[in-house]
Amino acid sequence: MPQVALLDRAQTIASENFNRWLVPPAALCIHLSIGMAYGFSVFWLPMSHLISGASTAACTHQGFFAQLTTTRCNWTVPAETHIFETFIAVLGISAAIWGGWLEHSGPRKAGFIAALCWGGGLILGGVGVAVHQLWLVYLGAGLLGGIGQGLGYIAPVSTLIKWFPDRRGLATGFAIMGYGGGAMIGAPLAVWLMAHYAHNGVQGVSESLIILGAIYVLVMSIGAFSFRVPPTGWHPQGYAPSSADSDQAMITSRHVHLNRAIRTPQFWLIWLVLCLNVTAGIGVISMASPMLQDVFGAKLVAHSLASHPALDSAIVAAAAGLVGLISLFNSLGRLFWAAISDYIGRKRTYYTFFLAGIVLYVLLPTWGRFGIPALFVLSVCIILTMYGGGFSTLPAYLADIFGTQMVGAIHGRLITAWSVAGIVGPALIASLRQHELNQGIPRAQVYNSTLYIMAGLLLAGLICNALIKPVSEQHYMSDTELAQERALQKEQTTPNEVLSAARGRPGMLTLLAWVGVGIPFLIGVWIALAKGFALF
Repeated sequence: MPQVALLDRAQTIASENFNRWLVPPAALCIHLSIGMAYGFSVFWLPMSHLISGASTAACTHQGFFAQLTTTRCNWTVPAETHIFETFIAVLGISAAIWGGWLEHSGPRKAGFIAALCWGGGLILGGVGVAVHQLWLVYLGAGLLGGIGQGLGYIAPVSTLIKWFPDRRGLATGFAIMGYGGGAMIGAPLAVWLMAHYAHNGVQGVSESLIILGAIYVLVMSIGAFSFRVPPTGWHPQGYAPSSADSDQAMITSRHVHLNRAIRTPQFWLIWLVLCLNVTAGIGVISMASPMLQDVFGAKLVAHSLASHPALDSAIVAAAAGLVGLISLFNSLGRLFWAAISDYIGRKRTYYTFFLAGIVLYVLLPTWGRFGIPALFVLSVCIILTMYGGGFSTLPAYLADIFGTQMVGAIHGRLITAWSVAGIVGPALIASLRQHELNQGIPRAQVYNSTLYIMAGLLLAGLICNALIKPVSEQHYMSDTELAQERALQKEQTTPNEVLSAARGRPGMLTLLAWVGVGIPFLIGVWIALAKGFALF
């Protein structure tokens, strides 16, 4: 038998002693790393003060393109924040372009390339900060990092779904929970590194990016090389679809090719379901801190303070606490709702998101009107669990509708809805807020109409979800087409190998793998809770 490359999919076929519960920690290594995307805002202010004593008069009117190459002027925060928009946009584009390749090449190769791109992109971005060239930061963290984001996000999805046909939601929930929780670990670490390497009053942004990049290359590579894929036809012992799946009418045992899936109404209805859910949720995420300060102001402080600076400091601390809680609930909601969907079905789970979301968005202005910040915070946290749950439930929903053969590639095409929502949601809520302020509406009321519009978006999502039906027979692959697609994976296994594969029991290695990803995550949870205490 010819030798195969270390990164080839054929090299990752599981042996009989492999335990499938080793796959979620491998996925978490990748998603906890790329999840730092949600924490990137910690760099904006330090990056805007890199040059001490820069001439304010000479730099005030400098445009965006001039900032890309200047070495004498500090960058503005608006010029920097486009880096986030860049890698989120490239995330969706790269996942759409290379999703089909990933299915054939396997998660190890895709995960390793993702490690080099995301970690290497941060290192290159750190070099750009060191030489004060903003275009280099865009090239590294923005473009190259975005490719790493896209490949890393979808790399584990298809593999997890094939390992856990009995618990699709739970398995993908574990991985995608990591993306929501990555910022809880990465952001505090980045802040500590910047402070540790600060000199002459300038934060150590360059050192922080380079060190984080090196850490992510290592951790993501460990995850990538830990991946194993099940042989075609493998299933857990005792698995019986008729007894394990809760909504058989919406779950197929057939498979739809990527090229056909994107031409079905089901694909575009699910695309809209994700886009509308994310637009509403990400709008709240982007404005949560100013929203809390505008609506409640001094009511966030438990006792009266005579000093206005002290009062403002307390309000800002409380708003930062809300941001910490948002990260926590966004992450935990991904696991909770995805696991619930295994029992109530994916379609009913999205019904819950939209119906509960409509009620909560309508109630938020009421909590503001009556001055009840605790209920406001609780409502926002619940909304964010459903925002995260929408992401984690999606891969299982796609597998139910289109089958598992090309679910990773289909998922890659569909998360372009995230890229669209990531632009529309924040822009919508920010522009409506400014319009209300220009109209003379009191700050405590500027979000009322916006929140009602968000509820309307969720109503549209509810209708789209109701219209989703099983795929028409004509779209499924024939046995011949399925065999041809599987042949592209270059998998050579015998029936006996399929039956005996991955029957190993959880052992010390499994325990160590879970401890390895669990300890950093729990530290992040503790930090988020500590910040949340400021609210009380």
